[in-house]
Amino acid sequence: MTTRRYETPFAHPTGVTSPPVPAELVPGHVAVVMDGNGRWANERGLPRTKGHEAGEGALLDVVAGALEIGVTHLSAYAFSTENWRRSPDEVRFLMGFNRDVIRRRRDQLHAWGVRMRWVGRRPRLWASVIKELEIAQEMTKDNDAMTLYFCVNYGGRAEIADAVQRIAEDVRRGRLKGNGIDERTIARYLPEPGMPDVDLFVRSSGEQRTSNFLLWQSAYAEMVFQDTLWPDYDRRHLWQAIETYARRDRRYGGAVDAVDG
Repeated sequence: MTTRRYETPFAHPTGVTSPPVPAELVPGHVAVVMDGNGRWANERGLPRTKGHEAGEGALLDVVAGALEIGVTHLSAYAFSTENWRRSPDEVRFLMGFNRDVIRRRRDQLHAWGVRMRWVGRRPRLWASVIKELEIAQEMTKDNDAMTLYFCVNYGGRAEIADAVQRIAEDVRRGRLKGNGIDERTIARYLPEPGMPDVDLFVRSSGEQRTSNFLLWQSAYAEMVFQDTLWPDYDRRHLWQAIETYARRDRRYGGAVDAVDG
C-alpha cells in the first residue's frame, strides 16, 4: 500500500522556521481562540467585518506553522453559541464568511493533508454552512498530517448538556445503566469523542478567559494568553506559545516534594 504524499505548506514570508522544540514537548492538541478581529478593525477606523476578513490569513498561516512544528490536532473557535447575540448584520456576515472560508481553503488544506472536522450544533446554523463543512469533512476524511477541528456554532457547556441529554435518553431506553456512568461515558457521548484532550490552550488579543471553548477537553490544558490581535497573529506567535508550553511542568494534579541537596 502506498502512502499519499502531501504538499509542504508555504513558508513564512520572513523565511523564519520553527524553533527546535523536541518532538516529545510539542503539544499534540492546540486549541486557539481567535480573538481581537473587531478591535483590530476599530483601531483602523474600519467596520468589524474587515477584521474578520483579515483574520482568515492568520488562521491559514497558523495551520501551516502547526504542521511545520509537528502539532497533530488544532481546534479553531470560529463561531460560538454566544455569537448569536451580536448584531444581525454581523451574524449574517459571519455565517457567509465561515461558509466561504471553508469553500476557499478546503482544497489547500486537503493538499497539505489536513483532516477537517466540524464540531458544533446544527440548530440555527445556515444550511449552506453545514453543506460546506460536510463537503470538507468528506473530502479530507482520509488525511493524516493533522486534524483541524472547525468549531462553528460551538459552546463547551452546550456540548456537555447535549451529551447529558443523550445519556439520559439511553438510560430511559435501558441501553445504559445510570450507576455505571463515569467520565469515560460522558466523553463517549460528546459530539467528537475521538478528539484528544487539549494540551495547549491559546488566546490572542490579551483577554484571559476561555469563553466556553472546549471546557471538557481543556481540563488540564496549559493556558497561554498573548497580547497580539488575531489579524496580526501568525505562526511565530503560535511557536512562542509552544515554547512556553515546552517549559511548563505538567503534573496533572500530582506533586512531589523537592529534595534538599
